Amino acid sequence: MAFRSETDSMGAVEIAADRYWGAQTQRSLENFKIGGQRFSPPVIKAFGLVKKAAAMANSQLGLLPAPRAELICRACDEVIAGRWDEHFPLVVWQTGSGTQTNMNANEVIANRAIELSGGTIGTKKPVHPNDDVNKSQSSNDVFPTVMHVVAVDQIQSRLLPALKDFRTAFERKAEEYKDLVKIGRTHLMDATPLTFGQELSGYAAQLAFNEERLREGLEPLYELALGGSAVGTGLNTHPQYAATVAKIIASLSGHSFRTADNKFAALAAHEALLHISGILRTLASSCFKIANDIRLLGSGPRCGLGEVHLPENEPGSSIMPGKVNPTQAEALTMVAVRVMGNDVTIGLAGSQGHFELNVFKPVIIHSLLESIQLLSDAMVSFRENCLEGLEAQGEVMQRNVSRSLMLVTALNPIIGYDQAAKVAKLAHERDISLKEAVLELKLMSADDFDKKVRPETMVGPGLTLS
Repeated sequence: MAFRSETDSMGAVEIAADRYWGAQTQRSLENFKIGGQRFSPPVIKAFGLVKKAAAMANSQLGLLPAPRAELICRACDEVIAGRWDEHFPLVVWQTGSGTQTNMNANEVIANRAIELSGGTIGTKKPVHPNDDVNKSQSSNDVFPTVMHVVAVDQIQSRLLPALKDFRTAFERKAEEYKDLVKIGRTHLMDATPLTFGQELSGYAAQLAFNEERLREGLEPLYELALGGSAVGTGLNTHPQYAATVAKIIASLSGHSFRTADNKFAALAAHEALLHISGILRTLASSCFKIANDIRLLGSGPRCGLGEVHLPENEPGSSIMPGKVNPTQAEALTMVAVRVMGNDVTIGLAGSQGHFELNVFKPVIIHSLLESIQLLSDAMVSFRENCLEGLEAQGEVMQRNVSRSLMLVTALNPIIGYDQAAKVAKLAHERDISLKEAVLELKLMSADDFDKKVRPETMVGPGLTLS
């Protein structure tokens, strides 16, 4: 393998000749052999976008010659397109400011720009990774800017569409089964009836709540740290740089980014990311409840509730022939607990803003992006492979309703709670129907019972005293 020599402030480093990264990336690659988790392509894309915006802003403000800025922008466009993802090899578990990944971006973009100019990679001429690609920047304001840019991008392009499709799928099912009466359950015990459509509408409403919170939670993420420089003061930046670069990022990304009002907080704390992680945790909690309910409703097929039939996607056992399991529910609930765990990680990491810098940035964005990816993929998978093929078992639901003792609740306004309780207890103890118990206790006639205890009239507000 051929090598070239590059230098940084600590001396010369040998680098594989076909790699675009430079000395600082190579040192990190050798010093942090931890875990193997690397930043995902969306993070690399966000770096390309931020670096392009910085070059454009510096050029507009007269700080960077136009030909050099153009070379940087061309290299950044290739990074944005994913052409050089393999040249970003660093692990998440590195310096807490993300400095080494910032330098990785600077070095790759500089060397590619040099190559585009016809120069020799590694010479830092005519494009220098620090003086040109990193002009007006510090890792301390670049990395949190990238965190916000990639978080907004992934929520807007991936999570919100998946959540919207998930919600609308439940709304369609709710409409399909709006008239199918089933027994309700509270405390895992029989309760009064409702329609299956009503039950499903509750799940859709949970998801709609989370969808609305996510859209609201995006607002603080539009504030960018870029322009804060090393500690938030803006040292070595043009007075108009922060506002200018934020406008360019907004234009390039299509999102409403703006410069943060207070750069000290933008570098030292990450409340906006903690807040969005909390919303993801709530969404995970909703998904957990929904998936659990559906797998319980589908339990059986002969010795469980069996009120719904779930799509049979794959064999469920290596020893029990014919067994099929609610695997999509299991996957979604596993994702949910992972997201909850990530939120704990993000919360702890967010509390570690010592003085002017939080140094847990890589683990915060890594965990957040994993939660976004997992929730997005799991909701799509559950919808496509379980929800859309779910079928209500009307006969089972009707049988359960007819056998439920809680239909006696309809008699409360007529014979009173105490007498209704006697009816339910007698029916349960003697294993007879509610009607038989009412007649045995001489509380009302058979015709009156049939008029008052009608499950289809018990699924909405209503009160009849006579």
